[in-house]
Amino acid sequence: MSTTKFSLLSLLLILSLKYSYSEKNNTISAVFVFGDSTVDPGNNNYLATISKGNFPPYGKDFANHEPTGRFSNGRLVTDFIAEFVGVKKNLPPYLDPSLTIEDLMTGVSFASAGAGFDPLTSQIGVILLKLYLSLIKKKRANWEGERKKFGCTSTCQHQERTDDIVARAGYFVSSGTNDFTFNYNGPITIRKKEYPTVEEYQKFQWQLVEQFLKDLLDEGAKKIGVVGVPPIGCEPAIITINSRQTITSRECIENLNSLSRDINKMLENNLKGIERPGTRLGYLDIYTPIINMVQQKTQYGFEEVHKGCCGTGLIEADFLCNTKSRLCDDVTKYLFWDAFHPTEKGYRITFNSLKSVIQNILA
Repeated sequence: MSTTKFSLLSLLLILSLKYSYSEKNNTISAVFVFGDSTVDPGNNNYLATISKGNFPPYGKDFANHEPTGRFSNGRLVTDFIAEFVGVKKNLPPYLDPSLTIEDLMTGVSFASAGAGFDPLTSQIGVILLKLYLSLIKKKRANWEGERKKFGCTSTCQHQERTDDIVARAGYFVSSGTNDFTFNYNGPITIRKKEYPTVEEYQKFQWQLVEQFLKDLLDEGAKKIGVVGVPPIGCEPAIITINSRQTITSRECIENLNSLSRDINKMLENNLKGIERPGTRLGYLDIYTPIINMVQQKTQYGFEEVHKGCCGTGLIEADFLCNTKSRLCDDVTKYLFWDAFHPTEKGYRITFNSLKSVIQNILA
């Protein structure tokens, strides 16, 4: 990430100094997102990584058929959230150099495809979750200088306005799947040597999640939604890699789904323990709506839930899903767009299942 980029909080400070701001109210001021490819609207477009989705057929059903960098045919759950709370229709990537201060004011996504809570998960050139907060903290140290520059004392009203914006924003954290699929259960063996059992690694991951959330709370966040992991064993590429009959017998890998349930149970049970007075931390269950779509596909209008729409649907994602790839005839009949990521329809159904929980977190 460029060192010339302003952090979230310093941008809000400067905005509050330069622009008029209405009285405090209880509406949501902005939506800020941290996470991986399921909530990355295009940050990886600006990073040196092969994990990109800024070319056709990605974005086939997005506005103007634009391949924005979203890993889907259209919008993401976080786009629906931003529209739901009334801040904007689609959440932009933080690294987009064309964003205005007003764009940043109402929310951005810091998410990056390939990222995880475990620093080892993220590849070179992919934003680390920890980096987000380290940049914010460095800019925090410069706030006093900014206030003096604009003629403010340490108790000036601009600081109060900035704190109000930060406090009224909704924060969503969606990560962790890559830690288990590409790290602990993937080709990287370092963590397995350090944590011989998956239970030990789960505890280690929770320590990382806990620290990240505490840091976010320290920076003034008060309303945080923490997303669980999906049924990992139902992702088409995971089925392909782990099935004996890749073509003829495509079923979810139950032991990996069991792992997902264990991770989610740990996350849900532990979240309340780090809440502070005046804060709301809520668990967002995406496992249930996705497994329901898999197991009861006809009720949702799906015909294919074990393959992606792009290419063979067995393994293609990122650069393997490209302009030369064959596409399914009707994307609305598919739960998955590529071999890892849901279609816009799948994301919308997932979002609809989360509405009431989101309302409670942001109330």
